[in-house]
Amino acid sequence: MKQLLEFLGFIALLQGSGGLVYELTGKLRWGVTQRWSTLDGYEIYVSIALIVLAIALFAAAESRKS
Repeated sequence: MKQLLEFLGFIALLQGSGGLVYELTGKLRWGVTQRWSTLDGYEIYVSIALIVLAIALFAAAESRKS
């Protein structure tokens, strides 16, 4: 379970940071936040939420026993 939480946290961190990089620089367009038309106009907020989710998942993984 700990490894699953860490994996999901890594994916969320990767997607969130990729979304922020694209929104702030306009380069490296990849990730879930640019692909879904439902998120138009909210990409920065979703990216920040994904990074916060990643931090929460990492904290939850650390609280679990091996």
